[in-house]
Amino acid sequence: MSQIEIKSQEEIALMREAGRIVSEILDELEKAVAPGVTTWDLDALAEKLIYKKGARPAFKGYRGFPACLCASVNHEVVHGIPSKRRKLQEGDLMKLDFGVVYRGFFGDAARTVPVGKVSREAQALLDATRESLHKAIQAMVPGNRIGDIGHAVQSYVEARGFSVVRDFTGHGIGRHLHEKPEVPNYGQRGSGMKLRPGMVLAVEPMVNQGTYEVELLDDDWTAVTLDNKLSAHFEHTVLITEGGPEVLTRRRAG
Repeated sequence: MSQIEIKSQEEIALMREAGRIVSEILDELEKAVAPGVTTWDLDALAEKLIYKKGARPAFKGYRGFPACLCASVNHEVVHGIPSKRRKLQEGDLMKLDFGVVYRGFFGDAARTVPVGKVSREAQALLDATRESLHKAIQAMVPGNRIGDIGHAVQSYVEARGFSVVRDFTGHGIGRHLHEKPEVPNYGQRGSGMKLRPGMVLAVEPMVNQGTYEVELLDDDWTAVTLDNKLSAHFEHTVLITEGGPEVLTRRRAG
């Protein structure tokens, strides 16, 4: 995409539907997370639910990605490939990153789910990452800039002793999964492009317990923390309106 798309009311209506489907399926996936479940099981459930709801997978086949769900565990930051061999264990942090296409429009969201009872440190990381997403969304008002979003995440996370991943960013979203602009999870207040009503952005803090540095595994997809410490990830698709941010992938259950 060469320019920033301002969505029409008709396009926004379809993106609301795409966002609703993403959220409802994530609710079901979250309920299914438990010790003994494989990441393959979760992907199979996601695929079944996608077609049941009249949508298509956003990730499967995207640049060759082989699954509907990015399933990343513990020190895996993002883009984990589901596997029959990867069985969840008590205390794991399970990252569910998921998207659909509905009538030509994309929705994209992610949640980090504790598997059973997790350590106090793991829970602190999860809570800080989730809250940093809320802080980012609060900054998504007309007249603010892209840098305000990143600054909201970075300042909150770093004050709690965690680090923000630099190698992956949020992004515009609409008829394509990844559109302009990039939305880094770090930055300076008042810098970057001005936010305008009708812009739709996928905002997704990825936060590490230790260093922000990551490396790619041999599968050419799974990114892991360089120091093997834990990582957490939350994401929403957000519409900027005159009245403030509208979260299109907001949680439906609980």
